[in-house]
Amino acid sequence: MAGMEFEYDEEGGTFYFFLLSFMALVLVPATYYLWGTGESKEDPEKSRRVCQCDPCKMKKQKLKSKEPINRLKRRAIKTGLLIGWALLAVVAYKASQVELDFAEFDPYNELQIDRGATSREIKKAYHKLSIIYHPDKDTGDSQRFMKITKAYKALTDEEARKNWEEYGNPDGPGATHFGIALPKWIVEKQNSVWVLGLYALVFMVVLPVVVTILGSRQGGTDTRHIEIHGTPLYFIFLHKTPNMMLKRVLMVLAASFEFNRQYNQEVVERPSDNEQIPRLMKNLPYLNEKNKERPLCYLYSIKARCLIHAHLSRLELPQNTLEPDKDYCLKKCLYLLNEMINIVAQLVTMAHAGRVSKMPRLSTVENIMKVSQMVVQALWDNKSSLLQLPHISEDQLRHFVTRKRNIRNIRQLVGMREDERRALLRTLADDEYTNVMNVCANLPYIEMDVKTEVIDEEDPTITAGSIVTVTVRLKRQNMAVLLNLEGKTEKPEKPEEIAAEEVEEEEEEKPPTEEQVAARKPKVWEKQKKKKGKAKTGKKKPVKPVVPLKKPMTATTLTPTGTPTASGDKEEPKDSNPSTPNGGVPHQRKGRHRASYHGSTNDDSDTDSAYSDSADELADQVKQQQQSDNNEEDDDDDWMKFQEEAKKENMLETKSKETHVVHCPYYPALKYEWWWLYVADKKNQLIISAPLQVCSLMSEEEIQLKFSAPYKPGIYHYTVMLRSDSYLDFDQSQNIKLDVKEAKKIESHPQWEISDDDEEKDADDEDGSESDISDYDESDAD
Repeated sequence: MAGMEFEYDEEGGTFYFFLLSFMALVLVPATYYLWGTGESKEDPEKSRRVCQCDPCKMKKQKLKSKEPINRLKRRAIKTGLLIGWALLAVVAYKASQVELDFAEFDPYNELQIDRGATSREIKKAYHKLSIIYHPDKDTGDSQRFMKITKAYKALTDEEARKNWEEYGNPDGPGATHFGIALPKWIVEKQNSVWVLGLYALVFMVVLPVVVTILGSRQGGTDTRHIEIHGTPLYFIFLHKTPNMMLKRVLMVLAASFEFNRQYNQEVVERPSDNEQIPRLMKNLPYLNEKNKERPLCYLYSIKARCLIHAHLSRLELPQNTLEPDKDYCLKKCLYLLNEMINIVAQLVTMAHAGRVSKMPRLSTVENIMKVSQMVVQALWDNKSSLLQLPHISEDQLRHFVTRKRNIRNIRQLVGMREDERRALLRTLADDEYTNVMNVCANLPYIEMDVKTEVIDEEDPTITAGSIVTVTVRLKRQNMAVLLNLEGKTEKPEKPEEIAAEEVEEEEEEKPPTEEQVAARKPKVWEKQKKKKGKAKTGKKKPVKPVVPLKKPMTATTLTPTGTPTASGDKEEPKDSNPSTPNGGVPHQRKGRHRASYHGSTNDDSDTDSAYSDSADELADQVKQQQQSDNNEEDDDDDWMKFQEEAKKENMLETKSKETHVVHCPYYPALKYEWWWLYVADKKNQLIISAPLQVCSLMSEEEIQLKFSAPYKPGIYHYTVMLRSDSYLDFDQSQNIKLDVKEAKKIESHPQWEISDDDEEKDADDEDGSESDISDYDESDAD
């Protein structure tokens, strides 16, 4: 390459192509993702199943009250996209009008002749055009004359013609020009300030703002939503009171610095609070406002506590003052409660490490989780969980517990027969009853399967201090499977009918007993005999255990005759023959002995021993080969298992946190079903594994909980707990039993135990051997 030259676009023509490509790369994906962000049409079938109670309608209207801002935002986005596409069209038009100054050199075109012209025609055309365009003529054009001369040379000179065919230029390869598709005014000195300002605006203002907005939209239960000043507060109170009661959890929650205007400028303080808060406190009997403990006695803490208690009591508040404050407070509560649970897990870990003296109890974590359920459903813990359903009031609950029935939760209500349920809810209208059933049909129905194992060890036995893995499989269904609304299950029958059918089936399957046979006979003495015989036969005879047949080995062995046989087959005696019973000597064997009688009598025994030795060696080799193959297969299985575990962990991290929507008409925001999963020791009130929040349970999920086994051998009984963060009385638990064995002792190998004397002796031996070698070399040299 002769050389390279860089040049900017003087006329700005190529800049249009660059701008056109950049705008297309931005506008196409932006239009795809942002144009369809408007309201989607609701499915009529889905809207029919949505709750239509008055609190849900009010919540929907409240959420829609923010729509004007969203509509304005969507309109601004669409307007910006339209302007961008209009600019793209203008730039495309400008680019189409740009005339390229680069044109391919064509000597035939310059001489105005055909490509099949002869040399005579070429000379004639050159002579004709040179007369017209010669610079000395009146019609002369120097540039045109140079092109004509260059074309004539390219067609008549062999070397020039070859250069033109290879490089497109009769003069051969020239300098390579690289054009930058930017106008030249960008690099001019007088415009440098504006260019630097544009770079600073894009990279120091626009880019951080976009990243911040995208990060805030991803939202989640992490410490990003927690003020840095609130975390030490939780550490102090949870360490101070390891066994924290539910009312105190509410007090600590209300004392969070998220509700203090000194740390959070979003908090609104109004002069009307001095009148409305004391009036509200009179209707809250469990407020405990006389507590003098700091910061529980501060004004912001008392106000937040009043708002939370009013929400749990479902009291109406002034719409323009306390109601917005309550909504803001409730939206922060779930993030704060999740942070409290994380701190409890940290304190448990620190207590095991000996860094803190007090360990939080299991009841503390359960009370924090229960507060989350209470906040979402706006219910106290001593209220019935049936109040989570629409149109159900406390006056109707007295009909749920009577002498005939005992309905205390939603599961029992769903398990009733349709006619009995409708009779129980006879005070509701048909549309109200349908609404109740639709809400029940969308509630979660969880099936939990638990498996305990030790994955990282070759021996699956649980030993002291080993890492125990609890694999929990969760299957989430709608409670409609119990209501037969989706046609998946049949209508549940009465327990009495089921029991009667089971008894009838058992009687049909059983053969007639001796008592039944004896009852048909009228003789008394025969009955007594039958009874006596029954007593004998009633005792079960000891059944001999069935010995399983051993699997035939695939290894081959050599028989004394030198023929290979499968070792799994039964070996026949040396002198046995199917035609000669009792091991009689066959005629062939006799002939063999007669033929070898005159020889050495030890030949047969030597050959038999040789055959047996070779057979044993072959069998040992086959066994070793099988063991090595099995070890390789086990290693492959372990590697595949570890890869699957890593994939599952990555899938859990990348899954969406949007699951089924929770029915919570009193909670001011949209809420999705999330669950807490952990292992606990209920007997000793201990937390065994840190609570794991499951945020992606749409239909099925597999979660692994890991913890260290106790250091003392024995049998331990733990409980795997699954608790909802949104619904009351939907918790599940399953007991697990751990048989912890004593840890295996590490065997000491003799080759590892090398004393200092042995090391010195080995060093002396090495020095002696080196001196001998040197002496030997010197003697050879001599």
